[in-house]
Amino acid sequence: KLCGYLQKLSGKGPLRGFRTRWFVFDPRRCYLYYFKGPQEPLPLGHIDIASASFSYHQPEAGAAAPGDEPAAFEVHGPGGAVAVLKAATRQDMTYWLQELQQKRWEYCNNLDAAKRDSRTSPTPSDFSKGLVAKDNPGTILSQNASAERARNILAVETCPTDLVGEQAASQPAPVQASAINFSLKQWSTELKNSMSSLRKGNNENRKSIFYTTEEWELLDPTPKDLEDSMALEEKRKHLAEGSKGRRLTSSAFPFDFGRTPHKARRPLLKDMIGSSKNRTSSDSSPTEWCSGNGNKLVSELQLKYQSQQEELEKLKKDLLSQKELVRLLQQTVRSSQYDKYFASRLCEGVPKDKLELLHQKDDQILGLNNQLEKLNLEKDSLQQEVKNLKCKVGELNEQLGMLMETIQAKDEVIMKLSRQLSECEDSSSSPSGAVNSPTATCANKDLQELDRLKDNLQGYKTQNKFLNKEILELSALRRNAEAREREWQAKYTSLEAKLCQIESKYLILLQEMKTPVCSEEQSPAREVITQLLEDALKAETSEQPEQAFFKPHLVSEYDIYGFQTVPEDDDEEKLVAKSRALDLRSLSLSENREISAGVKWENYLASTMNREMMRSVELKNLIRSGIPHEHRSKIWKWCVNLHVKKFKDSTVPGYFQTLLQNALEKQNPASKQIELDLLRTLPNNKHYSSPTSEGIQKLRNVLLAFSWRNPDIGYCQGLNRLVAIALLYLEQEDAFWCLVTIVEVFMPRDYYTKTLLGSQVDQRVFKDLMSEKLPRLHAHFEQYKVDYTLITFNWFLVVFVDSVVSDILFKIWDSFLYEGPKVIFRFALALFKYQEEEILKLQDSMSIFKYLRYFTRNILDARKLTAIAFGDLNPFPLRQIRNRRTYHLEKVRLELTELEAIREDFLRERETCVEKRDLISDDEEDS
Repeated sequence: KLCGYLQKLSGKGPLRGFRTRWFVFDPRRCYLYYFKGPQEPLPLGHIDIASASFSYHQPEAGAAAPGDEPAAFEVHGPGGAVAVLKAATRQDMTYWLQELQQKRWEYCNNLDAAKRDSRTSPTPSDFSKGLVAKDNPGTILSQNASAERARNILAVETCPTDLVGEQAASQPAPVQASAINFSLKQWSTELKNSMSSLRKGNNENRKSIFYTTEEWELLDPTPKDLEDSMALEEKRKHLAEGSKGRRLTSSAFPFDFGRTPHKARRPLLKDMIGSSKNRTSSDSSPTEWCSGNGNKLVSELQLKYQSQQEELEKLKKDLLSQKELVRLLQQTVRSSQYDKYFASRLCEGVPKDKLELLHQKDDQILGLNNQLEKLNLEKDSLQQEVKNLKCKVGELNEQLGMLMETIQAKDEVIMKLSRQLSECEDSSSSPSGAVNSPTATCANKDLQELDRLKDNLQGYKTQNKFLNKEILELSALRRNAEAREREWQAKYTSLEAKLCQIESKYLILLQEMKTPVCSEEQSPAREVITQLLEDALKAETSEQPEQAFFKPHLVSEYDIYGFQTVPEDDDEEKLVAKSRALDLRSLSLSENREISAGVKWENYLASTMNREMMRSVELKNLIRSGIPHEHRSKIWKWCVNLHVKKFKDSTVPGYFQTLLQNALEKQNPASKQIELDLLRTLPNNKHYSSPTSEGIQKLRNVLLAFSWRNPDIGYCQGLNRLVAIALLYLEQEDAFWCLVTIVEVFMPRDYYTKTLLGSQVDQRVFKDLMSEKLPRLHAHFEQYKVDYTLITFNWFLVVFVDSVVSDILFKIWDSFLYEGPKVIFRFALALFKYQEEEILKLQDSMSIFKYLRYFTRNILDARKLTAIAFGDLNPFPLRQIRNRRTYHLEKVRLELTELEAIREDFLRERETCVEKRDLISDDEEDS
């Protein structure tokens, strides 16, 4: 992807200057986002490239050679906004300009095709996977051949440097001239980035920056200073161990409160630099550090200090030897106590050979412990040797630096003497040489001027080609925009004409309905109604292909998910379905005007360009509002991998293909039932409507692979619909893991087994929640003895597939795949609450049950339903659902045990009683 370091001109007043930023191009919206660094989660802002133009200035005469200095260019946006960017070299600038030109050209040319086909696929096919992505035709607007040839001729070919591309993220940011890298306008975004980095739990970010001791410097210490500081640190550790009960020591804090024995002021920078220089110089020559009568005092102090150091080393050695002696004595005491305990308590009745064996094992353990202690001592000594060697390496590096400085100084002296020698030779040369030297100097100056003019000429040619290409592209884009505007104008005119015709017919209808007709003859109003119904149900024809673009496509045959919008059988059902589709279309158009949700998704995805997605409150709220069509494949796949990571890590590569191969080659008891249910899965979806549909084969593969993975379940009716929905946005293997997530992670055990035990338990839990969250509606159902679980059972089993309209279905699945099965309870309650008042108006059981069978298809406002599910029904703790599942699980198991006992009694009586031998059970009748 197009990314890299650039400097951006920003700020006001004295803070205005170039600041290094990390730029990333987003092809989804043709935006150039810029971050403070490659690892920052939130962008500081963006530049709209689709509506921008580019320019740059040729350096003035006398400037540095092209390509050696930073080069600035301008991005002119709408409204007169100008963004000034600076690349590290002119080569980088040329590369950025040609790439941004190309991205703008591709985006604007593809814009028409994407907008034209927005009713079936609102985005290009690059950002979706699964069966839905296959619907995108990918048509591109026919381009002007002459314009393409001219663009290719005027193109400036160049290659990027190391500061452009994804590999640049691992390199440090280029150093800029200005040390001020602070922007008052973007301080809030930078603060958010800092807080997000702190949330990752990195202990380094939690360390305090306050100084608590005097022992810190801004200069690099010498090796001797390092040794002294190490010795002082060991001394302090011993002091801290001795005063553990009297003073606070550093345990869980990143800084140590017990390091300073007295409270002293923090040293000033001037004092530190001076003291560091004094310490450094005192190592080499103490007489140079101080002069006068103080030399004798300093030497005495140094001798005293050295003697105290030697004494301290002796005391340390004595202390270590005493510690070793104490350790050995403790070990001897422990062994003797063990032998005494063993002899007094365990020796009674134990054979001697076992006692000898135990003594041998004890001796071996003691030997191994001694060997381990020796090895630890050797390790400590080796570590000390490593430290000493590091100190020696530091000294050698310091000496090497001094030698290099000496060599450099000698080289400078040699160069200076060489120049003096050449001047002396020139002054002692002949008079003819003196006459010729001005001529040679003038000739050299003329050659240099000629080279400089050639470089400037080449730069101006490159700039001219770039500007000509920019003018050509902007002209072509302007013509395309004008053509697009004319096409939209024609379409809007056609819409307005059709609206006027419909309004005229409705006015006539209202006028006729105003006067009652008593005769049995057919009134003109009936003719108008009949005509309106025919126009509404008339199929779209292609008699006038030249006007196909201008004809308004309010309702297409299939929606963007492939579901049939209008059925083909009943005219009355057709009318209801088309009315529903028109209402959905109206809602989607009104939602598209409010771009706040789309902007939030774009900003969030832009923040994840440089890092992986993680669980967060922000992401949960975005998913609850609905994942955009173009990002659903990516987010679904991420959610599935989040839940099945532990399963996938324990499998070998090619696990899905291995399962599928085994299921196809070996005898599979579930394959017969799978084949019977394939065409009955989603017959109203074009991806599963015929045996030759692409979705049928993928559905078969996923179900067979899962039946081989989980033989306890094998196949259950309902799994096919779950997989069919997953395959619309996921590939086969991802859809397989999605099914594993639902069956083995989300749902309780026995949810999809033959007894459907988990499903029955959830229905009882849902009844409890209904009585708690919707008491009036629950009492209404109880009053008329309506068992609504007959309706909701299928909601839970297949997660609302074929129960709600497709737009709401996929928004439910968005939250379901991220949050889990609690979402099903939320939306099931929200559906009842959405139509609570309408249900309460019904006063008999038949009308209530008939209304419950179809009422969810009339709920179209997904935003309102989501607000009820995640707002009005709170609080909604998961612990409550788990507790009630446990409670009802025991009750259902007891009931099933009683039923099994009744069945066994029936079979026993049938065998013993002659009169009941002709009776058969339901299971025997089915078989």
